[in-house]
Amino acid sequence: MTLELGVLVSGSGSNLQAILDAIDAGRLDARCRVVLSNRPGVLALERARTAGVPSITIDHKQFPTRQAFEERVLSELRAHGVEWLALAGFMRVLSPLLLDEYRGRVVNIHPSLLPAFPGVDAQGQAHAHGVKLAGCTVHFVDSGVDSGPIIAQAAVPVLPADSAEELRLRILEQEHVLFPQALQWIAEGRVRLIEGGDRRARVLIDPRDPDA
Repeated sequence: MTLELGVLVSGSGSNLQAILDAIDAGRLDARCRVVLSNRPGVLALERARTAGVPSITIDHKQFPTRQAFEERVLSELRAHGVEWLALAGFMRVLSPLLLDEYRGRVVNIHPSLLPAFPGVDAQGQAHAHGVKLAGCTVHFVDSGVDSGPIIAQAAVPVLPADSAEELRLRILEQEHVLFPQALQWIAEGRVRLIEGGDRRARVLIDPRDPDA
């Protein structure tokens, strides 16, 4: 299954670039239909333009309510034929408006080993707590903050001399590998989101690859 992706961004877009590079190299069976930023002038928009992908800015500050902002976002996603959403550094919590439209088809990358350190500045939280291992998580998005079912994780060591920035960069290297890989598992039909009667959900991964 080729994923018809919409990528939501708010910043530099290095994870967007990893997705675009994986598509170009044939490692990810997807088409990036549109890149949408809630902040004008960010580097992610230039990355999209360089790759020939439509890029749109919808500044959330220009809308009176979250619903009005998301209605505009949703109209653009529909217009560009988006079937899956990838959140690549998108610094907004999604409301039920978007989550219901793309139920079970919204995927996020977060720079911690969830459920540890959800929310903003996860790398700084990990560094401040003095943990020995940090990392990143790809997960399905639900109505909570970084609380959705986990698809994959990658761990990195926290070295004694690390600054918070050094740790952030070490985690980021793994994000660039993990996010396209998890999306490819979805494209291959290897990842299934199972929703139970208790409203909890879990992820099943087909173990065809011994490294999965």
